[in-house]
Amino acid sequence: MEPRDLHTPVLLERCIELLAPAIGTGRRVVVDATLGMGGHAEAMLERFPELHLIGLDRDTDALTIARDRLARFSDRLDLVHTVYDGIGEAVDSLGLDSVDGILFDLGVSSVQLDRSERGFAYSRNAPLDMRMDQTVGRTAADVIATYDEAQLRRIFHVYGEERLAARYAQRIVRERALAPIETSERLVAILQDATPAALSRAGHPAKRVFQALRIEVNSELSVLENAIPDALDAVAVGGRIVVMSYQSLEDRIVKRALQAVTTSTAPPGLPVELPEHRPEFRLLTRGAEIASDEERARNPRATPVRLRAAERTRGRS
Repeated sequence: MEPRDLHTPVLLERCIELLAPAIGTGRRVVVDATLGMGGHAEAMLERFPELHLIGLDRDTDALTIARDRLARFSDRLDLVHTVYDGIGEAVDSLGLDSVDGILFDLGVSSVQLDRSERGFAYSRNAPLDMRMDQTVGRTAADVIATYDEAQLRRIFHVYGEERLAARYAQRIVRERALAPIETSERLVAILQDATPAALSRAGHPAKRVFQALRIEVNSELSVLENAIPDALDAVAVGGRIVVMSYQSLEDRIVKRALQAVTTSTAPPGLPVELPEHRPEFRLLTRGAEIASDEERARNPRATPVRLRAAERTRGRS
C-alpha cells in the first residue's frame, strides 16, 4: 500500500495557501521541518515545479518512506536526518543563507502511530519505546524504570496535564518493584486499575500519561523552544512560516515565539516608531486556526490541530 493511502496530511490546502505567496513562483526553497511520510512535501513539489524542498526528520523509518515517495523529485530535494531544532545547521550545511518557507507539523507522525511495535499507541500492546529516533536515547520503559516517584508525577502533571499524576506515579513505583513495566499492555492495566471508577468514563486513563512519556522521551518541548526561533531566523524577507500544533503546551510555545517577533520593540511613550523597532514579522492568522468540521470528519487526526503562521516583513536588526 502506498504512503498516500495510509496517511492524509492535516490542513494540506490551508498550509499550501499560506505558503504559496512565498514559495509558489521562481526558484524558491522550502523546509518541511517534520517530513513524516512526505504528504505535505509531495503536494508542494507537485504544485510548484521550480520549488526546492529540504525535508527534516529524526525518524529513519519516516525518511526511508519519504525518500521512496518523493523519488521522482530527487533533483529538487534534500533529506536530512535531524531533529527539527537542527534546522539552522541543516540550512547552513546546504550553503543557504535563508529559505522562503518553513512548515512544522508537530506531534506524532503516522509512521509512529500506525506501527504498533513503536509503542506510541496505548490501544496496542508493544514494547514501551516511544523514541521518534530509534537510533539514540532512552525509551519510555527506561523512564518508567528509573525515574523516582516525584519525577514521574512531575512529567505526568506538566506534560500530560494529568490530574491523577500523583496517584499514577505512586502506583507505577509500587508495581515496578514487583516486576518490570516494559509493555504498553502492562502499563495500561496499571493505570486502569489505579483510576477511580467515577473518572474512568471521562476518557482513557492512559491517554495523558502516554503523551507525557512521549514528550519526555523525545524532549519535544525543549526541542520546540529552540527550533522556532532558529526557524524564524532562517526565513528570508517575504518568506513565511506555518506551524501546526496538536496540544496546548506546544501551541503555547509557538504563540509566544510568534508574539515576540510580531510586536514592536519601541519603548513605551516614544512618539514615533523608528524603523529598527518595527516588528520583523506579521501574523497571517487571527489566533490559532482549527480544522473545519468537514476536515475533522474526513481526517480525525486533524481534530486537535492549532495552526499559526507569520510572514517576515523586514530583515533582522
